[in-house]
Amino acid sequence: MTQASQGYRIARGGKSVYGAQLGILMLDAAFPRIPGDMGNAETWPFPVLYRVVRGASPDLVVRNRAEGLLEAFLTAAEDLVAQGADGITTNCGFLSLFQQDMAARCGVPVATSSLMQAPLIQTLLPPGRRVGILTVSAKNLTEEHLVKAGVAANTPVAGTEAGQEFSRVLLDNETEMDVAKAEADILAAGESLVRRHPEVGAVLLECTNMAPYARALSDRLARPVFDIFSFMNWFHAGLKPRDFGYPGSAPGLWRER
Repeated sequence: MTQASQGYRIARGGKSVYGAQLGILMLDAAFPRIPGDMGNAETWPFPVLYRVVRGASPDLVVRNRAEGLLEAFLTAAEDLVAQGADGITTNCGFLSLFQQDMAARCGVPVATSSLMQAPLIQTLLPPGRRVGILTVSAKNLTEEHLVKAGVAANTPVAGTEAGQEFSRVLLDNETEMDVAKAEADILAAGESLVRRHPEVGAVLLECTNMAPYARALSDRLARPVFDIFSFMNWFHAGLKPRDFGYPGSAPGLWRER
């Protein structure tokens, strides 16, 4: 056995858990999380680490600006990093308010909000087209939430709070949800967004719980829809780039000189 091959077989530690690069900070909630929701572990094509931030109710985070919760989120994020996470995200787009503080404290890449995709999506669109945002609560999504995520303050926004099911179940933390009615709320809000702003060329879902309905919304609006699932697949691809096996695992293709 060569010295190089001996070195290759040395295992190195430093973490408690291995093979799960993405750490997800969860609100303290009990509403249903169907496949596609980032709080449903079956959603992900890779392992993830979860940590519930106790006391971080949907009402407190969305309707009350996560008041008094910053230190709890910072501590929970640090715990995930100590456990083994190489990057941190959260399951509520309204936590963009904590982006700078968490990035400064955690020591790893941090993406608090799906909203952070907006500047990139905007650069993808043809002239005259804009990104539009769909949120669980338009009246509570402030200019500060947008600006701290790098989103232009005048970005078109529509919410689902006028619907029958989706916003109520999430914000009031109810334990039962009619999925068909929730989807209808999201489709209606999306139609309202593009009706009021026909220049919208792509839709960004602020709410991480909207991801299960992204395909239906894209089909209905005939526009691209971006969400936390698309964002975290991109994010994770940077935390753990795909191994294409170069140069050692393709016999006959590579050779030493």
